[in-house]
Amino acid sequence: MPLQILAPLMPTKTLSWIPQTLAKDQAAYLAIADAIANDIRDGRLLPNTQLPPQRQLAQEIGLNFTTISRAYGEAQRRGLLEARVGQGTFVKADACPRLRHVPQRRKLVDMSMNHPPEPGDAKLLEMMSRGIRNATADVGSLLRYYPFGGDSDDKEAAKQWLKLRGISVDIEKILVCPGTHSVINALLSMLLDRSGGRICCDNITYPGFRALAALHGVSMIGLASDHEGTLPEAFEQACRDNRPAAFYCNPSLQNPTTITLSVVRREALAEVARRFGVPIIEDDPYSLLLDNPPPSFYSLLPEQTYYIGGLSKTVGAGLRVAYLALPSPRQLPRISAILRAVSVMVPPVSQAIATEWIFDGTATSLLNFVRDESRARQALVAQALQGTPYQASPEGFHIWLPLPEGWSRVSFATYLRNSGIGVVTSDAFLVSGAAVEAVRICLGGAATRDEVLSSMELVGSALSHPPAIYSAIV
Repeated sequence: MPLQILAPLMPTKTLSWIPQTLAKDQAAYLAIADAIANDIRDGRLLPNTQLPPQRQLAQEIGLNFTTISRAYGEAQRRGLLEARVGQGTFVKADACPRLRHVPQRRKLVDMSMNHPPEPGDAKLLEMMSRGIRNATADVGSLLRYYPFGGDSDDKEAAKQWLKLRGISVDIEKILVCPGTHSVINALLSMLLDRSGGRICCDNITYPGFRALAALHGVSMIGLASDHEGTLPEAFEQACRDNRPAAFYCNPSLQNPTTITLSVVRREALAEVARRFGVPIIEDDPYSLLLDNPPPSFYSLLPEQTYYIGGLSKTVGAGLRVAYLALPSPRQLPRISAILRAVSVMVPPVSQAIATEWIFDGTATSLLNFVRDESRARQALVAQALQGTPYQASPEGFHIWLPLPEGWSRVSFATYLRNSGIGVVTSDAFLVSGAAVEAVRICLGGAATRDEVLSSMELVGSALSHPPAIYSAIV
């Protein structure tokens, strides 16, 4: 936990070592580990020096035993200390050289944006660079207007990518678009009349959809869910009472709850949509991360489903290219006109890179990297949050964290923000009713595994103590 003590800590009894000052802007165990590193570097802690027993040091500086134990463990992880059975904890003989390779302080990260992890492997980075060089070799063509919706190569790449999801679709029903948001915006324009309308969605839903619905004056009908996702009976009742213009869903690794709709649940929801003639907007950015994703709504109800397969969550957040599979070629002129009016075209550079990466295998390699790295980061979360209930999928790169009694979402997010960690409270995702006490925490972006672990350990430390301990009011 963060310390409020900045003045020197004066021992009341003689100890072999005590931290002189502790920073207040990080977890206490990290501050103590940093103090150990500083004193080794500055010669105040010599090789083979025995550190005080953990309970004695905890009592001396007014912290609990667990915090000191974690601090010693962190210093051991950095290669600075060693525990000798029956003797105690000692500074390692080679601790000083190790300090040149071990960061004293692991940066805490912004965990509010749901970016996929970024690759650092040299071979993968070279593969990406080579693909970009090939895609942008004809610089002149990238500065011209490009065929709207993609040329034949772009659509063939889209077809190939959608096939990974189990979607077989004719090219004349595919549109290459400038990102998922542009597609949702166009679909709302097409499916709703000028006076507005109603759209069904999960009551806790993707905030990007909420923002676009607000721009269009759409009334969102928040549907109840359980651990398997949207309840079919809630959808059916909404169809009977409100005649919605569409059903929007994020059916795999849902943002933010991480729920993946089961096959049975998808079939039941598709049957309701079929009976009431309600189109489905299937926003599906995460399903390729799953080893065996359930069938898409587009596979179950192709004549009523608009499937959006964006690349930003599986390849890279900055690659704003999305593939739209339409129910019928008849919708192509209308939605193309809307998209063209708003965005003119997909930026040619992005479109060229996406197509090249799909054809040369880079996109699949990036997908596999994101999937594997997400699993590794979820394992770190499980390690840091032992005993704390939370919702996550092993292949996803975000978690949904219901807060224990005593913590409010605002106070928890404020505490983390003051500690250098950004998270998003449940308010951002809520359609109607009272907000739940929960936050979304993202594990991707530029953060390293060590930075994710440091941040999640701070989260775990906060959850293991009463909120009053962290109060800034004095």
